[in-house]
Amino acid sequence: MKQRFFLYVMTLIGLLSSICLGQRPVSREVRWLRVGSLQSTFAIEGAEFEMHRTGALAQQNDGMRWPADFRYQDNCADKSLWIGTTNYQDPISKDKYAFKVVGAGPRQTNILNELMPVSFRLIGRQPSPTVIVDSETASENAILDILDDQQLDLPADRVVDHVLHTSIGIDIHRRMMAFSQENHDNYFIYEYVFKNTGIYDTKGSKIERTLTDCIFHFQYRWAFANEPFMRGGGWIPTGNISWGRNTMNDAVGMDPSAADFEFSALFAWFGHHSQSSVDDWGAPHPLKPSPLGAPQYIGMVTLHADTSPSDSNNDLSQPRTTLFLGSDDSYQPLNQFDSVLMGRKYAMMSGGHPAKPHAQEVGNGNADQWGTDAGGYASGAGFGPYTLDFGDSIRIVIAETVSGISRQKSMEVGYNWFNNSQPFTLPNGSTTNDKDEYKREWVITSRDSLFQTFRRAVSNFKSGYQIPNAPPPPDVFEVKSGGDRITLTWSGSAESDSHFGGYEVYRAIARPDTFYQKIFECDAANVARTFADVTAQRGFDYYYYIQSKDDGTQNDRYPGKALRSSRFYTMTNKPAHLRRLAATSLDGIRVVPNPFHIQARDIQFGRDDGSDRLAFYGLPAECTIRIYTERGDLVETLYHNDGSGDELWHSLTSSRQVVVSGLYIAHF
Repeated sequence: MKQRFFLYVMTLIGLLSSICLGQRPVSREVRWLRVGSLQSTFAIEGAEFEMHRTGALAQQNDGMRWPADFRYQDNCADKSLWIGTTNYQDPISKDKYAFKVVGAGPRQTNILNELMPVSFRLIGRQPSPTVIVDSETASENAILDILDDQQLDLPADRVVDHVLHTSIGIDIHRRMMAFSQENHDNYFIYEYVFKNTGIYDTKGSKIERTLTDCIFHFQYRWAFANEPFMRGGGWIPTGNISWGRNTMNDAVGMDPSAADFEFSALFAWFGHHSQSSVDDWGAPHPLKPSPLGAPQYIGMVTLHADTSPSDSNNDLSQPRTTLFLGSDDSYQPLNQFDSVLMGRKYAMMSGGHPAKPHAQEVGNGNADQWGTDAGGYASGAGFGPYTLDFGDSIRIVIAETVSGISRQKSMEVGYNWFNNSQPFTLPNGSTTNDKDEYKREWVITSRDSLFQTFRRAVSNFKSGYQIPNAPPPPDVFEVKSGGDRITLTWSGSAESDSHFGGYEVYRAIARPDTFYQKIFECDAANVARTFADVTAQRGFDYYYYIQSKDDGTQNDRYPGKALRSSRFYTMTNKPAHLRRLAATSLDGIRVVPNPFHIQARDIQFGRDDGSDRLAFYGLPAECTIRIYTERGDLVETLYHNDGSGDELWHSLTSSRQVVVSGLYIAHF
């Protein structure tokens, strides 16, 4: 039998060869909470200090991602947890300190020195589903949501359970809880129990004594506009937004005797920057229509603080300190044997409430020009002072949340603002021709959304975490590319839920971090476990997720509306493609587009993952495609063996460099 060969000449215009260099990440131990629209990592060191996850400067703003469906939605540069006491005779240095302070963050900490991990576990009610696309694992959960333990009676869908000793003799037991139920999936609840065990090193050495004037201090260096910072293109005024130089820090509920007292909370948002070329409420893109870069608000609310070790009633006067802190100030480093430094830290931890919160100090000015700290300012909450006898403990519970206008509304407002699409409709239904007023008023509604989330966290805590659970997702979800359809199948595990109401399937085109459209739905009466997507088109990437739904009887906020399982359990992170049936000869092979022109991406395969894509259509079930330059240099070899008639090439050489413009020859 003779072998047949086929040559095809391709023209590629506007491509450049490039090498991508980056900072090599450092491996660190973290646990993820990623079952809802708010996702974040938690560090084994005891607080999420600066660059705690990778050690890479590009991840300085890293954590508290919302909405987590989309890239670069991080809102936190660092956190810290400091513990202080007075008149402390140190068993290690043998010195007596008027103020002893140990902690983790805001910069890197030594896990064998001040806070020492004992156990660090991710616990869940059930493991994440198995998600498969074309026989390959296709979910980040397979790597990032691996349970250390499973407990069916867990109060939340996921809990990071963390125990640490400290060199001050206080053990920390912190539990970070995440809920996948859609009305409660954008906050975390943190339960802290601080117990005087006397253990002060990794050997278990112990001293039984009373610790006086104990302060437990939490610091939050919130930062915004990570998407503009990462995408660039003139979106941001300067790089210091990435570490929160223009963050506005505010506080409410410092006086529990006030008539309008509801709760004690700290919160923040993107403030004015002196180098912005436009009105920068919400961080709009000044050069092209885009979603707003920072429309969200972030904050923490106190849910409970023991009155004393012998009185577990909630002390509404806590936290008693809410001073805002300079992120690069002299009290920020950690050194448990520096008496002067520890004195400065303790003063900030116990200094009470400022005359005015940071946001009121800045007023309508530029936040980046207020104060002298180049690192910007952080929010702080100091609980105490408490006296802990040996064996005593204090329980503190807080919630941290991010909320605001939806991504859809953010895009609508950003586009309308840029295009000056008068008249503009304000949140209250009135209209204006002032595009900056329009944008500002919509961004400010994010504060209302944040406070609504505070109230939901408070309600959940007061109920003993008795909110209705989201329905479980199918434990297997598989997507299979085909010649004339993409076939989706799933298990029936979710149907055992007593309130099972059916399934919904959603699809996105070109990339996973975009808007999804519902393409299939069934109810319990006509339940299905497979769906054929026959509307897909060749050459495009498709991403899917499936949600089970209940019968509408369990919704604690919107009665009658069905609750759905979290989409983050089943979102695919690998594309499926519609594939042509295999040809029986080489005569019908086509290369699309040909010629390829970089300026025509919008009418080729789009600007996302398909931006440099060429497709070979009409292939036999198996063949080898060799791509050469016009002078005969081999650029890449593609082994087509999936049984379809299609193969994609992303204009890459065998060394993963983008090819240069020119003529190329494909040999089949």
